[in-house]
Amino acid sequence: MVDISAKEPTVRIAVARGKITMKADTADLVRHGDAAKGDVLAVARLAGIGASKLTSQLIPLCHAIAIESVNVEFSDLGQCFTGGINQSPEAEFLCTATVKTTGKTGVEMEAMTAVCIACLTVYDMVKGVDRGVKIGPIELVQKSGGKSGDYRATQS
Repeated sequence: MVDISAKEPTVRIAVARGKITMKADTADLVRHGDAAKGDVLAVARLAGIGASKLTSQLIPLCHAIAIESVNVEFSDLGQCFTGGINQSPEAEFLCTATVKTTGKTGVEMEAMTAVCIACLTVYDMVKGVDRGVKIGPIELVQKSGGKSGDYRATQS
């Protein structure tokens, strides 16, 4: 584990995001709250928040951090066509997690963990009707605070 004892606490913020792609019919179940297991996005939000708080238990050598704020949101990106000419339309959702603390080390891993677990929760809740759900990419969008300064991902 990296020694952070000499570091000064600073406000730290990290934002991560991940995309979830599924059949258009499955997305309609999610949008309307008609999935057999209930409100998919509400449960996934709670799972992401909870996971961010457990990051140090999941990732070896990751510091336990007193998280001060976690926000997990889903945006409906609508329909897309990702395959060949005969493929059915799909739909995409974007999961974004923002994590904040005042501490000696950053919260990038907590934001990434929140997105990963939120997306996996969506998969778990709809796998009964759509085993072809795709997750990814998952990426750090931005971070601020600390000695290394700010980071913002380039637009691709």
